[in-house]
Amino acid sequence: MIVVTGGAGFIGSAVVWRLNQIGFENIVIVDRLDKGEKWKNLNGLKYEDVFHKDDFYEMITNNAFPYKVDSVIHLGACSSTTETDADYLLFNNFQYSQALARFCFEKDARFVYASSAATYGDGAQGYSDNEEEIENLRPLNMYGYSKQMFDLWVKKNGFLSKAAGIKYFNVYGPNEYHKGDMRSVVHKAFGQIRKTGKVKLFKSYISDYKDGEQMRDFIYVKDAVDMTLFLWENKNLNGIFNVGTGEARTWNDLVKALFDALEKPVNIEYIEMPEYLRPKYQYFTQADVSKIRKAGFNEPLFSLEEGVEDYVRNYLLKNEYLAW
Repeated sequence: MIVVTGGAGFIGSAVVWRLNQIGFENIVIVDRLDKGEKWKNLNGLKYEDVFHKDDFYEMITNNAFPYKVDSVIHLGACSSTTETDADYLLFNNFQYSQALARFCFEKDARFVYASSAATYGDGAQGYSDNEEEIENLRPLNMYGYSKQMFDLWVKKNGFLSKAAGIKYFNVYGPNEYHKGDMRSVVHKAFGQIRKTGKVKLFKSYISDYKDGEQMRDFIYVKDAVDMTLFLWENKNLNGIFNVGTGEARTWNDLVKALFDALEKPVNIEYIEMPEYLRPKYQYFTQADVSKIRKAGFNEPLFSLEEGVEDYVRNYLLKNEYLAW
């Protein structure tokens, strides 16, 4: 049985979608659906069972899970970079992950888990996924630090030789609709364009970057999923791996691609960034993907323009989800 935690979420439901495409239906989904529309991500997917994240935690810590587990793809977490409840993040992103890792290693099950590019902080130490450099990283927010804590714990306990940790960069694409403020700028800007005909971007506050020229490594969710499942399938590939394109692009590039996909003229308004965000803002991210490439992942990736066009024309304009 394949367990996908966060399986009703953005990347998690996309992973289940791709697993279905390649012939797997022996999947257990673990998540918390709440009262929103996250459940729609499951509509059309094929799986064996669904458990609430709290019930699943109780089962694995009491050795009461009713299925034989072959592998776990652990994507469930609080992914809000603005979450300030450190105790909540400590349990949800660190202690929960510890319990699941122990469960997998006791059962000799493949363990693939989501770390985050947020662990790289302001990028002063670079964006290399070399495990020897983990201790040098300084995340800018508690979310990033909670992910860093788990990476350090896995390394300290010698588990990096048994698991694959994934540092996702800026993922965008279908099935992120329920994420509120944590949706990608593509989705937010799509709504702005339909409502007002323009997109609002934050101004820059350092001289090295003009307004809208701040840079990110944007990766389309379909590519992020394929890279994830490459690590899941190849059980001999362990350690920390970046999942990105390896090419930083500007917010202006992203928004232009969106306007082009909608066949509308570019119209951007630069607005003030809230003061509380300014000390924690990343002006540049770019994944070093040489490690996963050397490991054998040779598939071509969507360009920014191709990914945005596919997302807009095949999903956003049609109100579609991946499995619909």
